[in-house]
Amino acid sequence: MAGNYRPLDNQVAIVTGANSGIGEGIARCMASAGATVAINYVANPEAAQKIVKDITGKGGKAIAVQADVSNEEQVQKMFKEVCSAVGTVDILVNNAGLQKDAPIAEMTLAQWNTVIGVNLTGQFLCAREAVRVFLKRGMRPVSRALGKIICVSSVHECIPWGGHCNYASSKGGILMLMKSLAQELADKKIRVNSIGPGAIQTPINRSAWETPAAMKELLTLIPDGRIGVPEDIGRVAVFLASDDSDYITGQTIFVDGGMTLYPGFATGG
Repeated sequence: MAGNYRPLDNQVAIVTGANSGIGEGIARCMASAGATVAINYVANPEAAQKIVKDITGKGGKAIAVQADVSNEEQVQKMFKEVCSAVGTVDILVNNAGLQKDAPIAEMTLAQWNTVIGVNLTGQFLCAREAVRVFLKRGMRPVSRALGKIICVSSVHECIPWGGHCNYASSKGGILMLMKSLAQELADKKIRVNSIGPGAIQTPINRSAWETPAAMKELLTLIPDGRIGVPEDIGRVAVFLASDDSDYITGQTIFVDGGMTLYPGFATGG
């Protein structure tokens, strides 16, 4: 974030899957915006600790906390650890996600269950614990909202993706989970929104951009003509977590360079 704009001062954010990729970008942007950030990770603690060190070295506040978001007991333990360490939680960014790709005739039940478990069930488990914290704690003078939940979805909550049925189904599920939560919780001043990234340059999709040929093919899907970077998502996450978006709930903001414009139809399809 540029300048001294710190709309998240004195707030605490948990960002799941934050030791790389989009989650890391979100965590760094939120820390720059003033939040104390809990960097959730399931593996590679060294990467999480490096991010914590980078943030604290710049005067920010961050801790690292381990949990598999698909595991109920670990999610509950994570929220207790964060509340014990830094007092409360004001913002949840449901970011953790993965892919286990296969054609449908070859997809195993384990591949299906792993993706649904992390990408969708994980968002449910974390959202439920966040709501419990918000309701038990009550309003704080740091925000007009009781709490904010941001679900990281994908353009594939609305664009089908053959060969990735488990992933696309998980993202379609996130759409309805987010909207149903937003509808249920609006009168409690808990805002729930999603960010729908398009192609973002992260380790999860390295094969789609790491060679010139792959990048050229990818860019045919992006009217803006560039691949996104994690900070593109991080800046929108800060907006959705701040009072600047206080009248927004139940919405997906696509951050995709125009991918959801179906660019193939620009020339008649």
